[in-house]
Amino acid sequence: MSVFEYAAKFEKLCRFAPHYNTLEEEEDKCVKFENGLKPDVKQLIGFNEIRDFPTLVNKSRICDKDGKAKANYYKAANERRGNDLGRGKPYDKKGKKVDEG
Repeated sequence: MSVFEYAAKFEKLCRFAPHYNTLEEEEDKCVKFENGLKPDVKQLIGFNEIRDFPTLVNKSRICDKDGKAKANYYKAANERRGNDLGRGKPYDKKGKKVDEG
């Protein structure tokens, strides 16, 4: 689930928890939201200790988007280079070095 989808579902469910809908409890709402993020996004966002919910959601969406862009970049780079990069095992099955010349 993307951060956008998660935030929408979180907001929808918060309607049933009036505790999170007060300004005094916005910090608790932010902590609860952070705990549900994917580990890679949570790691990047968590140390900032953002306690303004709209800001937290926006920054989380940006991190998620950047993470997906990074993954797509490396996936495309690997496909361009091809799967066989000459990184195979340099030894045959009997443990002798393969003659490359």
